[in-house]
Amino acid sequence: MHRPPAIAILKESPEAAQKILEAILDSPNGRRGLSRLARTCRAWLEPALDVLWRELDSLAPLIGLFPPHLLKKTKKPGLGLSANPVEKDWERLLKYGNRVLKITYDEMSNNVSTSIFPIFEDFRPKTYLLPNLQHLTWKVTTPETLDRASLFLNSGLQGLVLHLGTGGTKFPTLTFFLADLGSRLKLKSFSITSSTSMPETFTELLLPQDGIEKLVVIVPGALSSSVGKWIAYMPRLKSLQLDLTSRSLAAINGFFKELLSGDSTPDSVESHTDSGVFSGDEVDFTEIRKSLLDLTGDTKTRRSKFPVLTQLHLTGQASNIATFLTHMSSPLTQLDIVIEDPPDAADWRRLSSIICERFGSSLVTLRVGATLSSKYGDLVRSTSRAAPAPSRLSLEHLSSLPQLRTLSIDLPESICFTASDIEHLAEVAPNLEEVRLCPLARFAQAAPPQLTLEGLAPLIRSCRRLTTMAVVVNAKGGSAEVSGSSNSLLWLHVGHSWVMDTFQVAILLSQFAPHLETIKWFTERNRPGFVEANARGWQKVSDILPHLQNLRLTERRGAPQLPSAAPPPPPEKEVVIEYVEVVAPRPPVAEKAIDATVRTVDCGVEAKPPTMERSAQATPSMSERGTQVNPSYASIGINATPQMMEAAVDATTKLVEVVRSSVAVQTTVEESAAKKSPNRPSQMNCGGSTNFGSLLSVFSLIDFMRVVVLYPLGLPMRILSATLGLFKRKTNDEVGEEREVALDTFNVRP
Repeated sequence: MHRPPAIAILKESPEAAQKILEAILDSPNGRRGLSRLARTCRAWLEPALDVLWRELDSLAPLIGLFPPHLLKKTKKPGLGLSANPVEKDWERLLKYGNRVLKITYDEMSNNVSTSIFPIFEDFRPKTYLLPNLQHLTWKVTTPETLDRASLFLNSGLQGLVLHLGTGGTKFPTLTFFLADLGSRLKLKSFSITSSTSMPETFTELLLPQDGIEKLVVIVPGALSSSVGKWIAYMPRLKSLQLDLTSRSLAAINGFFKELLSGDSTPDSVESHTDSGVFSGDEVDFTEIRKSLLDLTGDTKTRRSKFPVLTQLHLTGQASNIATFLTHMSSPLTQLDIVIEDPPDAADWRRLSSIICERFGSSLVTLRVGATLSSKYGDLVRSTSRAAPAPSRLSLEHLSSLPQLRTLSIDLPESICFTASDIEHLAEVAPNLEEVRLCPLARFAQAAPPQLTLEGLAPLIRSCRRLTTMAVVVNAKGGSAEVSGSSNSLLWLHVGHSWVMDTFQVAILLSQFAPHLETIKWFTERNRPGFVEANARGWQKVSDILPHLQNLRLTERRGAPQLPSAAPPPPPEKEVVIEYVEVVAPRPPVAEKAIDATVRTVDCGVEAKPPTMERSAQATPSMSERGTQVNPSYASIGINATPQMMEAAVDATTKLVEVVRSSVAVQTTVEESAAKKSPNRPSQMNCGGSTNFGSLLSVFSLIDFMRVVVLYPLGLPMRILSATLGLFKRKTNDEVGEEREVALDTFNVRP
């Protein structure tokens, strides 16, 4: 059965199919093209979806996988959900979540509502929604959002990029986050960028991460001696990025304070060498010093410092970078430096010499860029329509770089290169394959570029492996009679280069690069420095060049070959020799190039063990028990009321009415009669004088006075005395007895 070519490639060569899909993705409107391919051919559905969902720059596509009735707005899934999802609503998200390998969340973009995170935490059907995630980029500005990154920290995560806050925002939970990170994950790449200082225990928390191969630390305090010691002895660290902007030389040297440097220092054992003044009298201690180094372990420590570091990325002033590189002795293969532009001439000369002296034999890639402040200044000048004043960045300070393959310089102000720079570069780096010399540079109408198209001849002639070149030149004049040709140059970018005689430039390029495939220039009218005349000129060069290249190759293939010489005839005795002038044949000339590129084959064995996720219900059984702990107590009441007794005393005064009759009374009172009967009234004699009326009136008055005056005074006293007597005797007879007080017991004076 005959298979279509596309399906045959997919079945027989999955790697080639993967490359095709990646090329489609990188093309303009690549995602749309892959989406159409997935909907068109069922055989390409799964591979195309894997490439489409492999890398996401937001959480919005994942949220859009929920059913439409749950979304607040179907066209803007980042606004969140209007209702909580149930278990069946997660099916599509879990299906496509298995394809995601890399995802980015940027809180500053504000394209995803933070209300989605509580839903992920409370209603997710499994622990990790993206179980195959390998790389996570988390850019947050608030401390609350930092902890939500734990939703994506699965055990298979290999790379983590943290961008924390702006304007000095503090993250109090950063210590706990790093502790959890160091205990659960084994990362291969880790990047942290923050405007606030790191925790004091930063290195201790990340000490278990001994498998890190790429490390980026751009935070205040990253140049401390403890961080330097931690970084220097990472066993697998291959790539390191640090920020040296606005750092003092003392801080940079402090980064290596706790390291035993390989260079001799005044305090080291190796530094105490003989001065030579008394060399004849002193003993050579060289062997003794070496033994001391072996005993103390200094030699072993020096060898293990930055053991496998090959890539270094530094940002800051040229002087700071030069100071940092003086402490490095690792064989770097890639060096990226971002400097303030334009750099000081002395600092750039020192930096160039240090790079070549220390890493010249191993350096393969060298990139020089500008800091954000320099680019911002260039942007301000671009908006004002003012071209930057060209400044010189000399390449003559570079020395031997035999292994250099890529050289890229992109500085907004140091854009002036000369023919001497190109010639010197061709001498020190003959194995260059890619050269980029400020391709974004622009020049004012009154100051054209100093570098001409003919000035590139030494680089094209000496670098036989050169395939890519990007440089701004002045192609308005010059001659096409220039020697030199490169069969390897395939891609040329001229940027804002000047051009006038398009036919002459096309001839020169056909000689320089007969196999040139692509020539590019800036065509955007809104780009600063755009000149429409130059853009039209390079368009004409691009149209003419293919025809001239075909003609040039045809001439080389059709060059005449040198004919073979015929054997001379045998001599005769009488021969008349006639000399005829014959034009000498042109000797055959042929160019032959030998591709001496070593072919290498990368063979990789995927040793990723199959993993499976298993969940165990570990909810402990719980019981609730209550215990009454109220203490027992008794209530005792004491009656302290005093006992009282009420006693009633009848103190009613008995009134006796005495009626005296007008009778004769004997004035002589018998004492014996009075004594015999004290309780009875004494009997009076009725005898006496005849004036009894007057006497009776006198006695009546006396009795009346005694009753009225003395009786009220004496009665209470007797009553009180009788009452007290009753309580003392306490006899029923005495209590109940009523006694009468005789009136005659009162002593009355006559």
